[in-house]
Amino acid sequence: MPRPRRRRRIRGNPNATYFKPSGIPKCELEIVPLAMDEFEAIRLKDFQELNQKTAAQKMNISQPTFHRLLNSAHKKISDAIINGKAIEIINIHTRIKKTLPRP
Repeated sequence: MPRPRRRRRIRGNPNATYFKPSGIPKCELEIVPLAMDEFEAIRLKDFQELNQKTAAQKMNISQPTFHRLLNSAHKKISDAIINGKAIEIINIHTRIKKTLPRP
């Protein structure tokens, strides 16, 4: 049985949740989903220019986990830019809660 997943602190909130190349209709684009924890890793490391150890502490995760999140986010963003795909920032927990039936 795997270890329980630690709750990740996400303090940044994106001003927009969808980015796409100009001139191409949204219905024709492939979408690359970027999770909120990946967004937060990018925000802390690249935008706020924190080192990985400090950024991992702010997110309440280990440095290796932070590194994996950052690599995943960089790969998704570069794929979208190079191959002309749209990026959608998604909140996985919100989507899960919306789909659960109410008691």
